[in-house]
Amino acid sequence: MALWARPASRCCCCWLKAACAAELQRLRSSSKAVQACQGAAPLVLLASRHSFLPWGLQTYRRVSVENCSKPASAEDGSSSSPESNLLLPVKQEQAKPETIPDLNTEILCEDWDDVPPSSALEEISEEEAVQILADPLLPLQSSTLRDYVDHSETLTKLVQLGVDLSQVEKRQKAGQLLLTLDFEKDIKKILLFLKDVGVEDSQLGLFLTKNPYILGEDLEALETRVAYLKSKKFGNAEIAQMVSRAPYLLLFSVERLDNRLGFFKNELGLSVKKTKDLVIRLPRLLTGKLEPVKENLQVCQIEFGFQRNEIQQIAYKTPKILTASRKRLRQTFDYLHNIMGIPHHMLTRFPQVFNSKLLRIKERHMFLIFLGRAQYDPAKPSYISLDQLVSLPDEVGT
Repeated sequence: MALWARPASRCCCCWLKAACAAELQRLRSSSKAVQACQGAAPLVLLASRHSFLPWGLQTYRRVSVENCSKPASAEDGSSSSPESNLLLPVKQEQAKPETIPDLNTEILCEDWDDVPPSSALEEISEEEAVQILADPLLPLQSSTLRDYVDHSETLTKLVQLGVDLSQVEKRQKAGQLLLTLDFEKDIKKILLFLKDVGVEDSQLGLFLTKNPYILGEDLEALETRVAYLKSKKFGNAEIAQMVSRAPYLLLFSVERLDNRLGFFKNELGLSVKKTKDLVIRLPRLLTGKLEPVKENLQVCQIEFGFQRNEIQQIAYKTPKILTASRKRLRQTFDYLHNIMGIPHHMLTRFPQVFNSKLLRIKERHMFLIFLGRAQYDPAKPSYISLDQLVSLPDEVGT
């Protein structure tokens, strides 16, 4: 090394030591400000005498945290010199340090208002759990419609109309049908149709309880069946009476209704008018099975010995005999004809006696025998007609 460079190197080292000592002294005096800054990085000196040029060709930069501790020179706008700061060597092209932006409380409040909904897996306290109102779950399977009333608007409104769901659910697949129907879309138009036919509002609940299947019928098909009855000279009042007394009537197709009317007309030998009167008084003849009717006609003819014209009169006057129990018919006829001695022509004249209970007939006949007045022949005195025997109240006999 040249002799002139040694004094210069010593001078540079002394100058560096003096600068470091001055910086450390300043840091001690501002230690409180430095401690108040959380997360402040320690200051490190990375310069050595091998990387330091005496004439300061390299630039140095102090590492600090913005807004934590500033030198006095920064506050009054003066620039800090290399002699008064702890410097680190950095490249000339390095960007300026980023500053932390001030927090805007209004923005934070807006962000807090948009809190996302709580997760279903989030833990809550017992008090919060008690306050949660949960709708009851719809049962996947049930043997009663009662479990579905709270979940179904259709069932709720049907109950309000007076429909007995406990009776409806006993009918095959009736409950499943109601659960698939929409009240406004499917049921309301059927209710209006029934009112137009003549079913009274007070009878709608009972009607639908007996025949809920009509709610699933096509409206156009129902209107066609009513039109057919009108074409057969049934009046509006008569149709209303028939539909109310035989709720299943409108479930039958036009072809089936026509076949039923033809059957009774031909089997009983009745005129069109008498056939119409017959089904008006007992409209379930059009909806019931025909086998019991055929069997009762054979019993009257073969077992009881009535003639065809007598059977015609009996059936026209008392249509219920066509659907009555064969066992009850046999017991009643046996007592009237064989015990009491009532001939066939008298039974044909008063066929309503077959509708009375056998016990009632026996009690009154035994009472008349006790009084000595059991006389049923109109050609003899003290005659008691069969109509009086079964229709008069007990007080008259006493």
